[in-house]
Amino acid sequence: MAKRFVALARVSSREQEREGFSLDVQEDALRDYAKRRDGTIVKLYRIAETATRRDERKAFKELLVYAREHAKEIDGLLFYKVDRAARNLYDYFELERLEAEYHIPFISTSQPTDKSPAGRMMRRQLAMFASYTTEQQGLDVREGHARRVQSGLFCGAAPYGYRNMRVDGRGLVEVNTEESARVWRIFQLYAYENHTLDTLRKQLEKENLAYTAGNPKWARSKIHSILRDRAYIGEVRYQDQWYAGKHRPLVDRATFDRVQVLLGGKRYQGHDLTYAGSLITCGHCGAVITGESVTKKKTGREYVYYRCSKYTTPGHPRIRLTEHALDVQVLELFARIRLPDDLRHWFSQALLAWSKDQRSAAQHVSQDVQRQIAQVRQSRDRLLNLRVMEEITADTYAGKDTELRDRLANLELQLQAQGRGRDEHGDLAIKVFELSQALKEKWLIAESQEKRQLLEIACLNLTLQAENIVFSMRKPFDVLTKELISPDNRGDRI
Repeated sequence: MAKRFVALARVSSREQEREGFSLDVQEDALRDYAKRRDGTIVKLYRIAETATRRDERKAFKELLVYAREHAKEIDGLLFYKVDRAARNLYDYFELERLEAEYHIPFISTSQPTDKSPAGRMMRRQLAMFASYTTEQQGLDVREGHARRVQSGLFCGAAPYGYRNMRVDGRGLVEVNTEESARVWRIFQLYAYENHTLDTLRKQLEKENLAYTAGNPKWARSKIHSILRDRAYIGEVRYQDQWYAGKHRPLVDRATFDRVQVLLGGKRYQGHDLTYAGSLITCGHCGAVITGESVTKKKTGREYVYYRCSKYTTPGHPRIRLTEHALDVQVLELFARIRLPDDLRHWFSQALLAWSKDQRSAAQHVSQDVQRQIAQVRQSRDRLLNLRVMEEITADTYAGKDTELRDRLANLELQLQAQGRGRDEHGDLAIKVFELSQALKEKWLIAESQEKRQLLEIACLNLTLQAENIVFSMRKPFDVLTKELISPDNRGDRI
């Protein structure tokens, strides 16, 4: 009766290059061994250099399970060498357990050993040496990677926007002109042109900015990873730490930080519509009102509808409103805000006083931020001194320095935006009041984001009750609608 063997062939690219044997070489040797013993290989497992650690473990576990289930039908486990059987002692002992408990012989075709205590000791020594070699190689690679990263270089493939190159045998990176322009455009669109991930994809397609020549479509996840990648501000990542890199940044720090804030805000496509994007909540269930653009096939005209995001929930009112229907209600509100001349003068003065208070508060905040910036810079100097004196490790320095750099960048961004942001809000409030006297005409020609700003300045929140918007006004705009307040509500609703 022909013998039946289960075999495993394993190789990595480095070993294949160094030792000159491939999976095909191993497989030929294993089949030749089985043939010379009047047998056949009934199951062959191949672990290639392209296999991930997870796939490698999966293949090895499948071999163990198959061997246990077919132990009575198997005459041996074949391996080219002992170090091909297992890369660590834990795996090797699993194979030895198969031999002891299931009586499946362990056979190394190029390193034969006797079935004796001395033979098993020899085989264990080979397994220990293989485990040591694997661990030492891993340590050497990690140390090499650490030194490379600390010198400001990438360890593997360069991120999108750069390309790998070799100079005098050393792996470096250079800027990919076409890809880097796309990266810069992605950051600009997201940071300053009010795009979401979905609308950004459409804009890239509209501008004919393909991902690659062979794959022109941009994946949403790819855009997100680009927007999150600190490599584009000149840093290199290694083991969850970021180090200062030597490559040229593609994006300035202010733009990058602005993008991170916007990403953290979880913006969605509905923000491109006037009344969507959490601006209005549903009075029935409290969920946000979302918008959708529908193009009629017959006419080709585009219509915008708004409904609750839980519109399809059983028992929920099936109400959809056009953007025009909501516009009418907003315009009615603004029309009723118009004041007599004497009250208009008083309200204008009140807004000017409020704006002045805001500027004063901004000045105090700016002074505090400047003090914090000085403290962070001093902390970075002390941290560098500790590293120079080798009182802290490189990893500790890298982690803390990254934290301080982020803190410093955030404070500098706050300082830039502090006065301007408060001044803009004050000026915008005054402009809103001035516009309220002729707001209907302005509203009809405004862009969606301008309309949203007007509503956010004047209203605390908006709730959709059936087909009507309930406006909760901000101070001092609630004064303008004082005569509209109902005595049976909380006092700030129309």
